[in-house]
Amino acid sequence: MKIDKFKVEEWFNMYEHKALYDLADTCVESLSINELLEITNENPSELYSRKLNYGDIHGSKRLKDAICTLYENQTPDNITIAHGAIGANQLVMLSLIEQGDKVVSIIPTYQQHYSIPKSIGAEVKTLFLKEENNWIPDLNELEMLVGTNTKIICMNNPNNPTGAVIPEKILKQIIQIAKKSDAYILCDEVYRGLEHNGQISKSVADIYEKGISTGSVSKVFSLAGLRLGWIVAPVEVIEEVNHQREYNTISVGILDDYFASVAIENKNKIIKRNLSKILEGKKILTDWLNSESHCHCVIPSGGTTAFVGYDIKISSVDLCKKLQNDTGVMLLPGETMELDGYLRIGYGNNVVKLNQALNLFSDWLKLQ
Repeated sequence: MKIDKFKVEEWFNMYEHKALYDLADTCVESLSINELLEITNENPSELYSRKLNYGDIHGSKRLKDAICTLYENQTPDNITIAHGAIGANQLVMLSLIEQGDKVVSIIPTYQQHYSIPKSIGAEVKTLFLKEENNWIPDLNELEMLVGTNTKIICMNNPNNPTGAVIPEKILKQIIQIAKKSDAYILCDEVYRGLEHNGQISKSVADIYEKGISTGSVSKVFSLAGLRLGWIVAPVEVIEEVNHQREYNTISVGILDDYFASVAIENKNKIIKRNLSKILEGKKILTDWLNSESHCHCVIPSGGTTAFVGYDIKISSVDLCKKLQNDTGVMLLPGETMELDGYLRIGYGNNVVKLNQALNLFSDWLKLQ
């Protein structure tokens, strides 16, 4: 199977280890094991006598029960566990998409959502979000693209990189468009729970009978190192995914399963901690944007990233290369997410470095 180069991940591989200030990072400051156990008051002594076998193949009952609390009306039968949301998304696509199927992907998003269907031989149609629409999908354009013969609509909410959160009214209209084609909606919801107003957005799996939600502990729970994600979908989809899953997953690690269970059971504590860090970083970013004449941005309402436009005559790739070479500040070029003229900036990590890096960026812009 031939597949396009994963531009975002290749950029990280080339530049992350050289960065003095990494503003391309999408995580809230990661938790250590000690911090996780302190927040949750968990005693892991039972782990030391646990044999390191495969564990529960599709995820432990404890973990699935915990994941159910993130949704309104799901059961363990609707859930299977994967190696991160990246594994979850791939499993859904490998299970549902065949050569010749029509797939509509809403861009910018994680490249999986259009490159994997393309590699399978699907006809991929793309809907580009626009800044003038506050990065919310144009429903008329979406309806024209979907038509009556689309197999699956791929999207993510809250959106990476823009930080836009689709209002429930719009989400329900997207579902009506999908119904005309009897299409699945695959919604990558890895940032769901980090809405800045504290009101968790609706999951597509809860409000659409052919809705598929993928999630993970990487973003909302600051535990990217666990490499644990999940799929929530109709039972018949889960059965097909589990069939495909036997070829590439078997099971996740029992330690990952355990620590993910602990984190999700204490979701309110961890989300409170993470939203506090995000809102602090967002204020720093917003204040900087208000003072920086070369940049513009729709202020994000969810997640950990902003998609910042700029007005100097240089490609986003060349800008990011030159900026990092000159200052050590790493940003992600919009070109890696198919929209040049923009930069993805993460603001949920170290706020001291965020402030320093943005000031360095402004000083650099004045010299261009």
